[in-house]
Amino acid sequence: ALDDGTRRRHRETTTRTFAMELKPHATIPQKKPVLVCILDGWGENPIEDEHNAVHVAKTPTMDGLKAKGKDYYRTVQAHGTAVGLPTDDDMGNSEVGHNALGAGKVIAQGAALVDIALREKNMFSDPGWTYIKPAFENNTLHIIGLLSDGGVHSRTDQIFGMMRGALADGCKRLRLHVLTDGRDVADGTCHEYMVKLVAELDSYVAQGCDAKIASGGGRMAVTMDRYEADWGMVERGWRAHVLGEAPNKFTCPKEALVELKKGGITDQYIAPFVIVDADGKAVGTIEDDDAVVIANFRADRVVEISKAFEYETGFDAFDRVRFPKIKFVGLMQYDGDLKLPSNFLVPPPLIERTSGEWLAKNGLKTFACSETQKFGHVTFFWNGNRSGYFNEELETYVEIPSDNVPFNEAPLMKAREITAAGKEALLSGKYDVVRVNYANPDMVGHTGNMAATVAAFFEGGGG
Repeated sequence: ALDDGTRRRHRETTTRTFAMELKPHATIPQKKPVLVCILDGWGENPIEDEHNAVHVAKTPTMDGLKAKGKDYYRTVQAHGTAVGLPTDDDMGNSEVGHNALGAGKVIAQGAALVDIALREKNMFSDPGWTYIKPAFENNTLHIIGLLSDGGVHSRTDQIFGMMRGALADGCKRLRLHVLTDGRDVADGTCHEYMVKLVAELDSYVAQGCDAKIASGGGRMAVTMDRYEADWGMVERGWRAHVLGEAPNKFTCPKEALVELKKGGITDQYIAPFVIVDADGKAVGTIEDDDAVVIANFRADRVVEISKAFEYETGFDAFDRVRFPKIKFVGLMQYDGDLKLPSNFLVPPPLIERTSGEWLAKNGLKTFACSETQKFGHVTFFWNGNRSGYFNEELETYVEIPSDNVPFNEAPLMKAREITAAGKEALLSGKYDVVRVNYANPDMVGHTGNMAATVAAFFEGGGG
């Protein structure tokens, strides 16, 4: 793992010695605007059956491009090692896809970096671990993360690896705050993951560690909001994880999932719950001098909860009731510009000389637009996990607020508004590059509603 000094020297050296000069392209016309249009979640699958939304949907625009041949339509691999993930069995996602497209090169991604840190045991000697280790003897280590093998935001083997490392370093009291998935993995698998986690924790108890599940909820109900679309999600997570407060209290985490999934509730929308003892007292509130680890490696859905833990003053998104004096770390640093969090277990990927920086260095003007759900992808992730502008005078970023409704109930989302904004930017003559992202194919597809997803693919660029 690179320390901050090494990373800084590397950045300064490469920036100082590399000439960022653009040259004419063989096929792209000069002095005409270029449109980069991202159909988020759109993919090609050779199995063209009734379960393939892209195949079922009417997509005349894309069909027309495909019919013109490879100069108009071709595919690229968007998963596995082609986008910097550990193996070709790893599913791609919007974050790594935008990193790769924006950088124009393969970047070793968060999951791979965490794997290396665990395998080589660098994690357990680096500054982030040293920072939280004093809490292991007399206080509690809390781990908050997505309980899933989806490999998009987290992986259970990495969570288990961190817990085992803590146990080896003398952790006496461990509490897990679990977020159920059903989005990057099949709905209903939360039960399987919970059984495995309980068995793992039971093995720690047998070794003398007081290890329990303390709280939880579905990823789309608590904690994992992104781009400030719904701070209420984060507040519900804070109240459950930190304060031990939730409408649903159980003595058994397995029972919690069974009960809260009744009525057709999917894993990702499980209501917040707290585990209590026989007297009804929460078993795992977060107190002064405890250590808290966010176990997700992907940034977008843990930035807000990280701000809640990191910022003692200047935080007004919701009333935290109390702010425990804890040792807080992220699995990674989720925002390099904000230095958020200030302490982390694994350094994030170093992404330099992205296309946005090249354009800004050469005086070219860029317009980037999406709705709230993907605005950070078309800006932050595209620019190499970098907040803000390279040159504010040359770049215009427009966020169209997403509606706070279930995506399958409004599959169009903000596709028409994004189209209008992109068209206006192109016709204005002000910009050399116009970059837009249609969020609805991806976001509606994640709901698993076939009819709504088919509608989203038509409205999200296919029509």
